[in-house]
Amino acid sequence: GFGELRSGTLGVRIATKTAEIDAAQALRYRVFYEEMGAHPDAPTFAARRDSDRFDPIADHLLVVDHAIGTGPEGVVGTYRLIRAEAAAKVGGFYSADEYDLTAVLSFPGKVMELGRSCVDVKYRNRAVMQLLWRGIAAYVFKHGIGLMFGCASLHGTDPDALAMELSYLHAHHLAPPELRPRAVQSRYVEMRRQDPAKLDPMRALAALPPLIKGYLRLGGFVGDGAVIDSQFNTLDVAIVVKTDLVTHKYLKHYERTTREPVA
Repeated sequence: GFGELRSGTLGVRIATKTAEIDAAQALRYRVFYEEMGAHPDAPTFAARRDSDRFDPIADHLLVVDHAIGTGPEGVVGTYRLIRAEAAAKVGGFYSADEYDLTAVLSFPGKVMELGRSCVDVKYRNRAVMQLLWRGIAAYVFKHGIGLMFGCASLHGTDPDALAMELSYLHAHHLAPPELRPRAVQSRYVEMRRQDPAKLDPMRALAALPPLIKGYLRLGGFVGDGAVIDSQFNTLDVAIVVKTDLVTHKYLKHYERTTREPVA
């Protein structure tokens, strides 16, 4: 990996031990199932873990609070990163269940799927999100990733209750055709639910989940069509982010930190 990046008592790094991946899965269970109302099947409920067939091939980015501990006990945030060569081992990417990824996969550089992002409720602040993004930037930089993509979630499964947010994303942030995933036909939910001219963009933007706002700040786009994920109690949109802004911000930060005199 890229080692560990620190900010106060917090560190961000890639999981290296099975116990750390287990801690990430336990955190995901607490957030997705206990807090956000996802519906566990029997094995998930019994294990109190959110896991699937993609976990063994993925890289798991962790935020660890050293004030609690440096290992699994300190895990307070996670993000799942899947590179193309890893996805090939299990026959494709997680998002392919919801989206036709043809456009994304024909991108001329290296691509990576992002997902399963969550942070412990006591740590949901700017510092932790910034640290996760720094970790992603370092990973992207190390592996030469040119494009990141994945599904991002809006809470709830009623498209009409989320009409403003969906319409805003479609009107203002739709990916160019050559980068645009499309919801698989059987699950396609129309995003243009309100007249774009009547939308209040500031209000719509404010209503979006912090993670989606983060992607948009990095110049991210959305795909065509939303998808209902009834298991997770969410409405998903496809996100595509070219990494040039990510690596640019990271390099600026890196140059700044390496220029600082060492105490």
